[in-house]
Amino acid sequence: MTSRTTTRRSATLLVSAAATFGLAFAVPASASPEQTPAAAPAASNSAAADGCYTWSGALQEGSSGEAVRQLQIRVAGYPESGGDIAVDGEFGPATKAAVQRFQSAYGLGADGVAGDSTFAKIYELQDDDCSPVNFDYGELNNCNSDWSGGQVSAATAKSNALVTMWKLQAMRHAMGDKPIQVNGGFRSKACNDNVGGAPNSRHMYGHAADLGAGSQGFCALALQARNHGFGEILGPGYPGHDDHTHVAGGGGQSWSAPTCGL
Repeated sequence: MTSRTTTRRSATLLVSAAATFGLAFAVPASASPEQTPAAAPAASNSAAADGCYTWSGALQEGSSGEAVRQLQIRVAGYPESGGDIAVDGEFGPATKAAVQRFQSAYGLGADGVAGDSTFAKIYELQDDDCSPVNFDYGELNNCNSDWSGGQVSAATAKSNALVTMWKLQAMRHAMGDKPIQVNGGFRSKACNDNVGGAPNSRHMYGHAADLGAGSQGFCALALQARNHGFGEILGPGYPGHDDHTHVAGGGGQSWSAPTCGL
């Protein structure tokens, strides 16, 4: 894995209203101070807060739609132990509980309502391509460049990999924010055959990642993965997995790392 230290984006594009003078000033990105007009029409208050996705209002149990789906992707790593968060755009009890766990993990008020402070933390944690700051699409796909050839469409495979990255981000934070080494993720059918993967491996859906020992060790990774939405965990003691820990989402539960007591 290439552990990234990502420079932070500007969280918001601010518009200052000079109430005392009743004027609002706007400076074009290319303009020098000398070129700035004396006054400009007031700008919209709905300026983007993030280069990837900007929420426009608080979300809570009962909310629905794309804004909820985007939130669910970011809190996918915070289900109950052994659970999995549906990314379906419906803010139900499981999503509320996941939001609460996310909020608690980052020292926010854990009321289960996604509002300004929750979104601000998410903006801080993500890059402009929607991936979390400590993981990127490249390390989740060392098979090809376009996510094609798997068991699902390229777009679906890439979307599934995004959810996998956010689960890994949650797992990383829970383990003291130490880097997690990712040795592979998505595989096309051809790539899967080349490495002798299982016939219906979750790698071909974009759900899976193979982790190196890093500073944590294979067993610590396998045991921690139980808390972050990974229904499939295979590690030391399972045939062919003594040299890595395999984690995957996508439904069901199959945990086996006998050497680790799992």
